[in-house]
Amino acid sequence: MQKDYRIVAYYIFTPIENPLEEVKTHQKFLENKDIKCRIYISQNGINAQMSGYKTDIQVYLEWMKQDVRFKEISFKIDFYHEHVFPKACVKFRKQLVALDEEVDLELTGKHLSPKEWKEMLANRDEDVLLLDVRNQYEWELGHFEGAKLPYLKNFRDFSPYAKKLKNHYNPAQTKVMMYCTGGIQCELYSALLKKEGFNEVYQLDGGVINYGKKESTSHWRGKLFVFDDRLSVCVDEKVDEVISQCSHCKISSDTYYNCANMDCNELFLSCPACAEKLKGCCSDTCMSGDRVRSYQVAVRPKPFRRYSKENELN
Repeated sequence: MQKDYRIVAYYIFTPIENPLEEVKTHQKFLENKDIKCRIYISQNGINAQMSGYKTDIQVYLEWMKQDVRFKEISFKIDFYHEHVFPKACVKFRKQLVALDEEVDLELTGKHLSPKEWKEMLANRDEDVLLLDVRNQYEWELGHFEGAKLPYLKNFRDFSPYAKKLKNHYNPAQTKVMMYCTGGIQCELYSALLKKEGFNEVYQLDGGVINYGKKESTSHWRGKLFVFDDRLSVCVDEKVDEVISQCSHCKISSDTYYNCANMDCNELFLSCPACAEKLKGCCSDTCMSGDRVRSYQVAVRPKPFRRYSKENELN
């Protein structure tokens, strides 16, 4: 299977004077190129994920590097055999991460290279708090050994969590290590922790994606959840470890499904047998719903697309 496509993820915090104009510029540049993406642009920067044919991706990367505002971008690149996004989507976002509050990026935690992160993990003691700031469904698929999960439903929930954390950990004594998929959440969350008095805050540079490329699976267990058609990937393609379980029968499974009930659409882990038994639904209740998609057998099911009124009429 030829891997002629490239999957690219990146973010950068940099002032963009006219983000709406930048959206149009991006949309124009992507015309007639074999690139599909999810790009959000704000006054504070860009957060982007994309897939595209190798030559078109190379043209895009070179185009971005020519802009002085974006020359410091660190692109995380994977090789694949097809697109992992359904369309090209470039949008303006008031916030790159929906925190609903201003964050002083001068307070951002210290970036640790994958090598430094690995060494600090190997030598950490009881004064080190290892935080996984992703969602629970990301955590269940894979995480660093010994990491604590805050169990947050929304990005904006981290600020009150940071305030409560002071009741359980001494900010003057605790060293906080935090990580996420690609790094952007930690840029903001680390600043919020420092605002609350946690002076020693460290973040994994480039997130788990970058760590896997540099240090393989050292101290890591399981797979990595990604927000594209793949859903689940190996941190290092040479290491295929599954720690997650089918939510129904509890056997080993790393396959996520969207519930076939369109009024639920919940992500859940399932083995193929249970998925077929429940017709792609997360529960017996959802199976009896009024709007249930037809179940189609797939080794690696792709996430369901947003269900529009036009689809419903058809």
